[in-house]
Amino acid sequence: MPLQTDPLSVSSPTSALPMLERFSLFWIVVSLFGIVFALELLTPTDYVMGYLYISPILFVKPRLNRSATLRIMAIAVALTLLNIWIPGGEPIHPSMVANRLITVVALIVTGLLSDRNRRIQQSLAQQQAKLQVQEQLASLREDFTSTLAHDLKTPILGALETLKAFDRGQFGEVQAKQKQVLGVTIRSHQTTLQLVETLLDVYRNDIEGLHLRQTPIDLSKLAESAATALFDLAASRRVHLSLNYGESEFRQFLWVNGDAFQLERVFANLLTNAINHSPRGAKVEVVLGTHGSQQVVKVMDTGAGIQADEMPHLFGRFYQGQSDRQASGSGLGLYLARQIVEAHDGTIWAENRSPQGAIFGFRLPAITHTLSA
Repeated sequence: MPLQTDPLSVSSPTSALPMLERFSLFWIVVSLFGIVFALELLTPTDYVMGYLYISPILFVKPRLNRSATLRIMAIAVALTLLNIWIPGGEPIHPSMVANRLITVVALIVTGLLSDRNRRIQQSLAQQQAKLQVQEQLASLREDFTSTLAHDLKTPILGALETLKAFDRGQFGEVQAKQKQVLGVTIRSHQTTLQLVETLLDVYRNDIEGLHLRQTPIDLSKLAESAATALFDLAASRRVHLSLNYGESEFRQFLWVNGDAFQLERVFANLLTNAINHSPRGAKVEVVLGTHGSQQVVKVMDTGAGIQADEMPHLFGRFYQGQSDRQASGSGLGLYLARQIVEAHDGTIWAENRSPQGAIFGFRLPAITHTLSA
């Protein structure tokens, strides 16, 4: 019968390599120690060659563990002190002993520092590995979230169109109570769809950048359009929306070179944030004006204001702030607004309002534009 060989019993060159390395390292260290000790024996005792033991200590430091390095250090110390009596025949002077003790201290300090350096390097390597794992997990989470949001969009759109068809009576007569329920369900689906689209836009902007279709536009029109679209939301929260131009009593034109669709989303997000943070019966103001070469927009509410520890995180992704909101959000509105404003070479900021409330504003470069006849 042919012999059956267990594959696990065969040692591969790869598995034998560490043992060969340790064997070679052992003889290298022995050789270095032998050379230094021979120099100690061949030179007068007043000449201290023990400093040369530092070389093998530093050589083995990255290759051996802590206990092995400390044992080699202890051997170097013993050999340095042993040279006081071996080969002998010379009187022992205090200066000679002092030199040997100084050498011993140097060897101990070298060994301890090399061990500490090794542990620091190991700790840094572990931290780097953890950071790489965290980055990979973050990338996987973002890919998963983006894919999930994309896949959710289609069924939500289908459900929304079906509900609208029911509401129009395409599947039969709809009673008043049924129409009311359908209206609530349609608005709920529209909110969900808007959230999914915002999530997709945020991830797309982070990866690909924001692509703008810039034309001369009037920020006043965008503010009016956004306020009109959010009138029902403000009414349901009993919040009054107002639009003014600072100290001027007349409508002004605030021309900028921008993407109308994207900038209207900035107005919508800032207004929605202000409405959700305002108490019932409060007022949300949109103040527009020109300051030098900048068009400035401020959205002011009378809510609880902004805590100091919130300021650095307000425009971060998924940050939702304090719990004084009348409605929970996704934490993406202000982040998307920042993306859009910065893509227009503008700045966005937040500050507390006196005596109460908050101001969220942004400024964009102004342009000169002549209305066509």
